[in-house]
Parts: sequence; structure tokens; C-alpha cells
Amino acid sequence: MNLILFGPPGAGKGTQAEFIVDRYKVVQLSTGDMLRAAVAAGTELGKMAKAVMDRGDLVDDQIIIGIIGDRIDEPDCKGGFILDGFPRTLGQAEGLDRMLDEKGLTLDAVVNISVPDEELFKRIEKRAAETGGSRADDNAETLKNRLKVYHDQTAPVLAYYEKKNMVDTVDGLQAIDQVTANIVTILDGKR
Repeated sequence: MNLILFGPPGAGKGTQAEFIVDRYKVVQLSTGDMLRAAVAAGTELGKMAKAVMDRGDLVDDQIIIGIIGDRIDEPDCKGGFILDGFPRTLGQAEGLDRMLDEKGLTLDAVVNISVPDEELFKRIEKRAAETGGSRADDNAETLKNRLKVYHDQTAPVLAYYEKKNMVDTVDGLQAIDQVTANIVTILDGKR
């Protein structure tokens, strides 16, 4: 099973990804982790990414999609994968679709965890209070900026997959175990 876990920052994607990985024996793919691994391994794409990062620039979509393509060719991804935090732009979504098509693979699901912005601010405040503000991104100003980027650049990706009738939305305001149960129902229906 190959899927995208979608939702705004603070929606609980990381928590749900852990459950999905455990239940469906798929691999969670983080573009940040993959970039660092490719650089450390000295692959061709890793060398290209390192040169870009060393200049302080963002790694372009073609390099990231190439790194994801290399990663999903590895044996542990044969049972499937979760993309969490990718694609972030329409260009990345279109590039991902082309790459998967070239490999004869498809996305089985795009699961959107929907949480209103007001609730996300409450969650960040609660987490900051519980952790004593130990995470640098646990503040309203950082979340405000992350949500602006999400709404401006990433939300159109959801519309792209909705046009393909691929999106299943889960109410992220429910208890964690209920969100998990809803995701399991969706994914079991896709098998």
C-alpha cells in the first residue's frame, strides 16, 4: 500500500503514521531523512543535493523526486510506503505521479487529517505548556507562518488529488484512537 498522509502542521500526521507503519508494515518516508541519507551515502543525487544545500538554497523538486524514487526501489519499500509531508507543492505532486507511473506504481490512498486552524493553535499552546516550550516551533508565531505556507502552497495539492477522486478526509478533532480507527477503515477498504 502506497499512500500520502496529508494535513496541516499539528494535525497528528506523525502520530497516525506510527500506527499505519505498525499495522500495514509499510515504510514511512521523510524527505528530510532521505536527503540527509543520500548526502551521507554520496549518491549522485545526494551530491547534487549537497551542493544546493551548501549554497543555502532549497533542493529542487527534480532532485527530491529522484531521491524518493531511489528510496522506494529499496527492498523494504516493496510492501508499500507512506509519504508524510510530501508533496508540498503542485509541481511535486505532478512529478511524483510521473515518477510512480514510470515505475509502474500507484498511490492507493491520500488520507487528509482535517483540523481547523483555531484547534491547531490550542494544540500548540497545550504542547508548549506540557513540555515547557522545549520545541522551538511550539509557539503561535511559528505556527502562523507554517500555516500560511501550508494554505498558500500545500493546500492546492489536496485539490489536485481531490480532482482525481483520491482523497479521503478524516476529522482530526476526534480522539486519537478514533482518528486511527477511521484511517484503518479507509485503508482496509483500499486493499
